[in-house]
Amino acid sequence: MDKKRIPLELLLLFSVFVIATCGLIYELVAGALASYLLGDSVKQFSFIIGVYLFSMGVGSYLAKFIKGNLIDKFIEIEVLVGIIGGISSVVLFILFNTLAHFEVVLYLFVFFTGCLVGVEIPLLMNILKDRIGFKDLISNVFAFDYIGALLASILFPLVLIPNLGIVKTPLFFGLINISIAIFLCFYLKNELSKPFSLRTKSIGAFVLLLGLFIFSDKILSYSEEKLYGENVVYTKSSPYQRIVLTRNNKEFRLYLNNNLQFSSNDEYRYHEALVHPAMSMAKKIDNVLILGGGDGFAAREVLKYKEVKNIVLVDLDGEMTNFFRTNETMCQLNQHSLSNEKVKVINKDAYIWVKENKQKFNVVIIDFPDPSNYSLGKLYSLQFYKELERVTTQDTKIVVQTTSPYFAPKSFWCIEKTIHQIFPFTSAYHTYVPSFGEWGFSMASFEPVDNHKIYRRISNLKFYDYNFLQMAYFSKDMKTETIEVNRLDNQILVRYFDEEWGKVQ
Repeated sequence: MDKKRIPLELLLLFSVFVIATCGLIYELVAGALASYLLGDSVKQFSFIIGVYLFSMGVGSYLAKFIKGNLIDKFIEIEVLVGIIGGISSVVLFILFNTLAHFEVVLYLFVFFTGCLVGVEIPLLMNILKDRIGFKDLISNVFAFDYIGALLASILFPLVLIPNLGIVKTPLFFGLINISIAIFLCFYLKNELSKPFSLRTKSIGAFVLLLGLFIFSDKILSYSEEKLYGENVVYTKSSPYQRIVLTRNNKEFRLYLNNNLQFSSNDEYRYHEALVHPAMSMAKKIDNVLILGGGDGFAAREVLKYKEVKNIVLVDLDGEMTNFFRTNETMCQLNQHSLSNEKVKVINKDAYIWVKENKQKFNVVIIDFPDPSNYSLGKLYSLQFYKELERVTTQDTKIVVQTTSPYFAPKSFWCIEKTIHQIFPFTSAYHTYVPSFGEWGFSMASFEPVDNHKIYRRISNLKFYDYNFLQMAYFSKDMKTETIEVNRLDNQILVRYFDEEWGKVQ
């Protein structure tokens, strides 16, 4: 062999690095996709990691039965990994709304990808065992494997999802897998038993994935319009969530990770009920804190009070706040609230921000998404409300959206009970929002809120008429008993929420 040629052992060790990187990317994509579409990110990632590692073990076991030209087999498996891993998101997005047992298909993709990746490592070790000493072989293979896994885990949240998205990312790495196969087909042609067949398969697979990559945006738009049943006018995958805005003849609808956040037809009912009871009953409203509320609607309602001097809005997702600050249609809906000179937008985790903050506020409006997973559940925990004391005074009014008391009474009263552990005076209330049904809130303070004294009123509201007592009445079917407090170490609220909304869906 020409000395200038790259040694086979170095090529195959580099392939180990590529296999580890691509394999972990496919696993992370499956986990992210499952959490987008099915919710409960902790459970989904846990199941997917378990299935993936198990299937790698199965693949490693099956590798000993592979006979014949091992380099041929390795290239064929590399092509299969690229195809199955690469098309996973495309297929799963298309099938999500049409299959009754979508999870079965999801885990089959994870299983077969893991099996093929599991086959590749022992196959490579068999190829290299006569070229590298056993001690060096083991250490080199695992070193390249772990380095590839580290690279994938860093690139996935910081680079790939923000720039390529959940569909293009696996297609891109599928192309990398198959590119390695194509290169080996030509570079090692003298060591292959059927070079022409392998080249044809590899190039055909590359063309297939390249076509899907080029048209992936159209495929994703088609699958999301099929999923939501409406025209999709904006989509964005941030490091934290999938943002989808749809439009029909009557309204705009925003979905975060497949969960409806608002309809432009009736969002005013929700946001007026969220904001105005606390704003009208607080003694002072100079400084207002909004946690969540990246759409700017809560800020829009707060800005209706001329007494307000400063609003700090803390929302984790910069993609969300940027969209609602720059998109003209959304700016018309939120009345350019996020560009108002009184509003300071901070893109940071609310839990961390509250722990570090030293400023005090007259009103705190908490507009987080529902506690559908553990990362959100911590924002409804006893520990979070304890930290929230940092931003309050004796007179501060706090209001929290607390999901539906009708569809999820355990979840609703769990939040109410948890808040009450820290703030001695609480008042639960609810209102009807057509897009969601009965929706609940809780107002809290260190001083009594049950006198419901109104310090100020504004006249340009569409819904709220300051009849708070009517909203604070609960019928029997919205009450429940034996509810636990939501603590950071048990996250009982997430289990309540999953149990109750799972029945609705």
